[in-house]
Amino acid sequence: MVKVAIIFHSRSGNIFRLASAAAAAAEKAGAEPKLLKVPELPDPMVLDKEAYAELGEATRDIPVATLEDLVEADAIMIGTPVHFGLPAPQLLHFFDRSGPVAIPGKLANKVATVFASGSAAHAGQQATIMAVHNVLCHWGCLIVPNGSSVEVLASEHNGSPYGTCSISRHAPDNVHEDNLRAIEYQTLRLVEVATAYGIGLGQTESAIEYVDMGFLMKKFPRLSVD
Repeated sequence: MVKVAIIFHSRSGNIFRLASAAAAAAEKAGAEPKLLKVPELPDPMVLDKEAYAELGEATRDIPVATLEDLVEADAIMIGTPVHFGLPAPQLLHFFDRSGPVAIPGKLANKVATVFASGSAAHAGQQATIMAVHNVLCHWGCLIVPNGSSVEVLASEHNGSPYGTCSISRHAPDNVHEDNLRAIEYQTLRLVEVATAYGIGLGQTESAIEYVDMGFLMKKFPRLSVD
C-alpha cells in the first residue's frame, strides 16, 4: 500500500479543504494517506483572523509534520497558499530544516506533487508550485505534474499543468468543485506513479550510494544540521 504524506499550511481553510479532499482521494485509490500540518511560526501574517481561528479549531487534531513523516512516505503532496509568488513561510521554514534527511538521500525518489491557492486567477499559484519544485529537485524527488490531458483541467477554474490551483477571492473555505475534482485527479495520478515505481523498484537493485551524514560531519566539522 502506497503511503501518502499530505503536508500543508492553510490560512483560511482553502488549502486545508484541498488537502482533505486529497486524503479522501488517496484512500479511495487504495493508498494510506496521512494529513499533516507544518508547524506554525511565532508571529504569522494573518489577514482574516476569524477564519484563521476557525481553521485552528478545525485542524486541532491534525498532527504536525516531522522529517520522519517524509522519510516514511512513498509519496508526498505539498499544499500551500501563495505568499508573493512563494510558498507560505511556514513551509519554507519546514523545508529549510530538511537537510538531515535530504542530504543523505532519504527523500530521493519519493514521488511528489504540489497544489496551491491564491486570491485571484493570476495571483502566483503556478510560480508558487514551481518554487516548491525547486525544493523537490534538491530532495531528489520524482515530480508528478497534472499535465493538460484530462477534461477537468480545461475548466476555467483550473488550467494549470503544474498542479491544482484554486482561486479564493480572499474568501475562507472557498474552493470550486472543479478544483476538488482536479485534486482528486492529481492524487490518483500520484498514487499510480508511486505504485508503478514501487513495483519497478522491487524488480531491480539500485546502484546509487547516497551521502553518509557521519562522513559529511567529519569532512566539514562546522556543518550544522540542527
